[in-house]
Amino acid sequence: MKNSTKNVALTSVDVLFTTEEERRETKWEKVQNIPLSELHPFRDHPFNVVDDDKMQETVDSIREYGVLVPIIARPKEAGGYEIVSGHRRCHASELAGLETVPVIVRNLDDDEATLIMVDSNLQRESLLPSERAKAYKMKLDAMKRRAGRPGKNNLSQFETNKRSDIELGEQVGESRATIQRYIRLTELIPDLLDMVDDKKLNFNSAVEISYLPPKEQQLVHETIVSEAHAPTVAQAREIKKLSRKKELTDNTVLLVFGNKENNRAKVSAQPDPKTEVKPQTPPKTLNIPLERFAKYFPNRSEAEITEMIFKILDTWHHHMQKRRNG
Repeated sequence: MKNSTKNVALTSVDVLFTTEEERRETKWEKVQNIPLSELHPFRDHPFNVVDDDKMQETVDSIREYGVLVPIIARPKEAGGYEIVSGHRRCHASELAGLETVPVIVRNLDDDEATLIMVDSNLQRESLLPSERAKAYKMKLDAMKRRAGRPGKNNLSQFETNKRSDIELGEQVGESRATIQRYIRLTELIPDLLDMVDDKKLNFNSAVEISYLPPKEQQLVHETIVSEAHAPTVAQAREIKKLSRKKELTDNTVLLVFGNKENNRAKVSAQPDPKTEVKPQTPPKTLNIPLERFAKYFPNRSEAEITEMIFKILDTWHHHMQKRRNG
């Protein structure tokens, strides 16, 4: 009785990494024992294989009972096999000291292999935003290729008469808009995508920044590091607007970052239509604490800092005037 209970618990760890369809098909497909040295990761595999507590549980299970669910792989033209499903099991088998693992070899084309690979991993609970983004993109691209060329209404011509992104959303329990927003993250430079994974950059802010070209994204990343805070959604939208107008520079991005409270006010403040709105009078003086500028001009006097700020503003103004005049 004791052994039976332990078997169930340890089996669930291994079975966790497979789909129901996978488990049904393995009942009748031929299983081969293949050396781990002949198994290679799936090209552009979007899911991280991490040595965490769950991995150690799988290692312990494999050491005692072996690999309970076979790996799925496909032949490589150059020799060996490409893992389609079972990257974690392969890694755990290496850590457990195995030389061979049970494998089901299938002849799959690229799209078939991609769909199986993504589906066998999307069920995991703790996926990073970058993993989900890359997986959604890979699966959607494969679905579109299998569906054929869209018609005039951009509808899928494969089985369902639905857009592929709508079909994908229904499969994974997400809206079409959410699918597209995740896929936008794949346009981020690696440094910014890492910040999203580390929860240092808001998901919605990251989506807005993803529309910037790489050089401007790098500028935003450097500003986040130097300012020690990420842009709000309102700031990210302002940055995107500046980028589209070809006005995003070191100075303008700093100005956006420096107006955190003002940006929030622009978004949240809703004037009462019954209240008369009086024209705003520009302030005669602008009070900005000197320490806000001190880090940019170390070892400078107040007069020197003031003079340098005006020089920067004069240069920026001249640049903007030149752009407006063509």
